[in-house]
Amino acid sequence: MSHENAKQQDLARATTDERAPMSTNQGQPVGDDQNSLKAGGRGPTLLEDFLLREKLQHFDHERIPERVVHARGAAAHGFFEVYDDSLSEFTTAQVLTDPSLKTPVFVRFSTVAGSRGSADTARDVRGFAVKMYTPQGNWDLVGNNIPVFFIQDAIKFPDLIHAAKAEPHNEIPQAATAHDTFWDFISLTPEAMHMIMWVMSDRAIPRSYALMDGFGVHTFRLVNAEGVAHFVKYHWKPKHGAHSLVWDEALKLAGADPDFHRKDLWESIEAGNCPEWELAVQIFDEATAAQFDFDILDATKIVPEDLVPLRRVGRMVLDRNPDNFFAETEQVAFMTTNIVPGMDFTEDPLLQGRNFSYLDTQLSRLGSPNFSELPINRPLACVANHQRDAHMRHTINKGRVAYAPASLDGHDPAATGAADGFHSHAVALEGRKLRERSPSFADHYGQAKLFWNSQTAVERAHIAKALSFELSKVATREVRVRMLDHLQQINPVLAAQVGRALGETAGDSAAAVPPSAASDKADEIAIFASAVSPTSASGRLQSTRGLSLLDGSQPASAAGRKVAVLAAPGSDASQILSLRSALSCAGAQAMVVGPHLGPLTGEIAAMATFANSSSVLFDAVFVPGGAPGVQQLTEIGEARRFLDEAYRHGKPIGVLAEGRALLAATQLGTLSGLTATAASGSSGSPAATLEAQGVLIADGSDVATAVDRFVATLARHRFPDRPLAAQIAA
Repeated sequence: MSHENAKQQDLARATTDERAPMSTNQGQPVGDDQNSLKAGGRGPTLLEDFLLREKLQHFDHERIPERVVHARGAAAHGFFEVYDDSLSEFTTAQVLTDPSLKTPVFVRFSTVAGSRGSADTARDVRGFAVKMYTPQGNWDLVGNNIPVFFIQDAIKFPDLIHAAKAEPHNEIPQAATAHDTFWDFISLTPEAMHMIMWVMSDRAIPRSYALMDGFGVHTFRLVNAEGVAHFVKYHWKPKHGAHSLVWDEALKLAGADPDFHRKDLWESIEAGNCPEWELAVQIFDEATAAQFDFDILDATKIVPEDLVPLRRVGRMVLDRNPDNFFAETEQVAFMTTNIVPGMDFTEDPLLQGRNFSYLDTQLSRLGSPNFSELPINRPLACVANHQRDAHMRHTINKGRVAYAPASLDGHDPAATGAADGFHSHAVALEGRKLRERSPSFADHYGQAKLFWNSQTAVERAHIAKALSFELSKVATREVRVRMLDHLQQINPVLAAQVGRALGETAGDSAAAVPPSAASDKADEIAIFASAVSPTSASGRLQSTRGLSLLDGSQPASAAGRKVAVLAAPGSDASQILSLRSALSCAGAQAMVVGPHLGPLTGEIAAMATFANSSSVLFDAVFVPGGAPGVQQLTEIGEARRFLDEAYRHGKPIGVLAEGRALLAATQLGTLSGLTATAASGSSGSPAATLEAQGVLIADGSDVATAVDRFVATLARHRFPDRPLAAQIAA
């Protein structure tokens, strides 16, 4: 037998991933999956080749319509468990009241505006959709990482998305809102101003899915056994805190690793660093809601935590990656109407529209009302009804009764629904049929001011820069000016700062900003750091907890973080091993980056190189000692850039012993006056000054202590206010 014929026979014996013999979709064994049926070795392909036709036909129809919004996503399996039965006074939902339940969940995270091929780190809202397979049926909590939305009424949703998407005449820009049509719509939609403050903040560029809040957005109802209802707002709080990227970092990540968030989720679960969130609720009654100066049915408003504190009631852990992206992540169908007994909707007009739209979307994407029978959507609870037929029916229904009431085949015509089944809460409704907005929805600036006032100085500066960038991309001056008028009503200094960047004057506020603010970072920060009283003279809330990422309220944890260890042949292997061990104990990971892949020094091998990675892929950078290795690193421009870029982005940096020489060779070393060798100095020495900014420099005499200090610094996540950052070209 010739070598080529033997090869062909091996191919013909191919098996599936499950190592089962290859077969057709009808179960027919396949003898050869690599050659079509032809009339002779060089002859035409025969139409009778049903194997070829089936394979090509299935391939030709592999793609389903991508989601209009939330097209790019990643997902994981896990579980949810409630801590105790304390919510039983508010609801009969078992998932929220039975601590013995371990409810399976499937969670999908996503961006909103971009297509499936866009980058993960675009400035955008992130979807946070949770499907819980409860004993009472599926509960889908379909939310975002931002607690409010752009619009108050679902009838405006198509307009919002059409404006935010790439402009239809040229399909530009992809996954970005920095263009005319989006800001034209926003400038003509005052109700969007609160959401705009969130989207222009660091919340729109999260560090990872695991370090991101989730919100149900709408106000829902919980109903107890007596039929008494309370309002509820849902929050997902990440175990290790909510943290963000910085804008320059997000831009570079889009090129360095467009799958940054998706890969982080997958690799974290594979490594056993399972993401975890607590479910927190705000529960309040009608009387309490009536006292608020906003309407709880308005999806552009939050219920401030200072008015109704969070109550943490359970935890969710994601511990298993999908087996098949298409079958699970792509085919999962979330439905805002998927609630269970003990829950109900409110009259929120945005929620009411979503309840219609989600069903309509699934019918379009998945092609049949039987989408709920797909494995990823199928409830674990018993499904029994008289629905029949339609495309792709999976259930084989027996018997002749497909109607009710019925008396045939043992059916009881007097039977009614289960007493503990779903019942809508009885709400008294009255009013004329009309198209108008309630006057209680009319305040469009109060909570935008609340968000601004609740931010730190650094966060305010980031919002101003984000608005300046986005609006500078708008070619139509009238749109830019309209937006400045809105910003003037939120905060005059903000309007003036953005106006300066656009070459415009916003009202009379320009005089409030000193001329040096555009070039002097210290003055700029001072402008945005003005203190705000928690309440106004009228008693209205001016600032509140839970809105800032940098106010010190986030948990300090190194878990899930990735540290780049810069090394070369001759670097100190023992120091690297010590760091690796300490990071592992903290739930973090060390990755050695070297001039080439493979063995470097001792048992240390490089897993990445300076050619295929950069500091934006990591949360911190560490340089061990070892004079020969450090000497090589100082001669590599990318290694010096690693440290400069990490400093510019506020990331923790650690250097040990001779590693100090590499730091001294950077732009940061020159600007700070750091030398390659330690000098007897005071608390004002360059090393001491840098340490206060999260740059740890140790002589190597006590490696264990130095490594522990670095891990503690890593737990702080970021040091955003570094005075030399703006001077570093990295």
